[in-house]
Amino acid sequence: MTFLFWNLKKKPLQENIRRLASRYDIDVLIFAEFSIEPASLLKVLNQQNTVKFHYAPGFCRKIAVFSRFPNEFIKPVYESDRLTLRHLKLPAMKDILLAAVHFPSKNYWSDPSQAFECAELSREIRWVEDEIGHSRTVLVGDFNMNPFEEGLVGANGFNAVMTRHIAERKSRVVQNRQYPFFYNPMWGLLGDASPGPPGTYYNNRSEHINFFWYMFDQVLIRADLLDSFRNEELKILDSDGENSFLSRCGTPDDRIVSDHLPIIFKLKLLTEA
Repeated sequence: MTFLFWNLKKKPLQENIRRLASRYDIDVLIFAEFSIEPASLLKVLNQQNTVKFHYAPGFCRKIAVFSRFPNEFIKPVYESDRLTLRHLKLPAMKDILLAAVHFPSKNYWSDPSQAFECAELSREIRWVEDEIGHSRTVLVGDFNMNPFEEGLVGANGFNAVMTRHIAERKSRVVQNRQYPFFYNPMWGLLGDASPGPPGTYYNNRSEHINFFWYMFDQVLIRADLLDSFRNEELKILDSDGENSFLSRCGTPDDRIVSDHLPIIFKLKLLTEA
């Protein structure tokens, strides 16, 4: 099953989305800063596809979800303004918790505030996992933080580590409190050694500390889903197959598309016969 996440910067990018959905055979589309009328996007998406997309509404104002399944298979089980958790439960497939988030921008929130909010959202996710009865959870979104920042790596935050080997331990203990791991494969896409763009967001602001490229858009995976995920199927996209998303300088061209690049990943959820 193939998932795409994209912060659209409130742009009317229906045609780009259609080309991406067709080119990569996307099953679930997840958007932040989504301002398109759902019916307008569905009209474009479903012009030629034999398997139709559906809008999966919810109460989370910051995230929009579309999928190729009827809505009863991707029901919201917990939502807030910036976080939605959907129970994705399809016939002959492992059911999972699909969580999507759009964190406040660094323009408005300090790094400590972002880290504290990670702790709150992490608790909410663990509570839902307890209610559902498993931790086959994938969390995707615009975190407005890099993989190495405190909110992502902190034990009481998302506790997101850079290697499968560590994530496979499932949890760690700090001061007699147990914290479950997420695996963060986005570490492997940072910088020039990756097969695609060196990040998902670019900022050339004139100040003493600037990374230029940022990995704000990420996917985190619980240990119980690692056997369903292959790193080589995670990609940062810089084109929809016809149009480049990059300027001549090689950075996201927000004059034409968004200031964020989309990411796609796959999960093998089919159960063994």
